[in-house]
Parts: sequence; C-alpha cells; structure tokens
Amino acid sequence: MGDNIQDLTFEQALAELEQIVKTLESGNIELDKSIAQYERGEKLKQFCSDKLQEAEQRVEKITLLSNIPQSVEAADL
Repeated sequence: MGDNIQDLTFEQALAELEQIVKTLESGNIELDKSIAQYERGEKLKQFCSDKLQEAEQRVEKITLLSNIPQSVEAADL
C-alpha cells in the first residue's frame, strides 16, 4: 500500500490495518519490522477513526437540516 495514508480511502486503510494485525498476531516478523508495522497501524487506526467521526458528523448535520425525527412511532392501522 502507499506510504501516504491521506491518499487512501477508508476501506483501503481498514484493509491494510487488518493485514497488519494479522501479520503482528502471527509472530512471524522481525522485531524492527513489527515495530514499524505497529507504528503504521496506529496511524491507520487514527485515520479510520477520524474518517468515521467525520461521517458521523455529516450524517448528524444532514439529519438536523432535514428535520428527520430521531425516533419512529408505530402507525395506527
């Protein structure tokens, strides 16, 4: 994957993060490489967290602007 995390989509970053977790969990990686992978994983985790927070804020803003009710009541039939 690319070195610049900002160029990744959320899905690409998440897939790379999942691969890093699998690699680290396997234990079949040299110490220096595992530290570098861990650091990259932390950056990817923060990137994904930021993207999710941005998405939540956008949905909240859309909801408020559209006056969509927060709860739905059962209709009388």
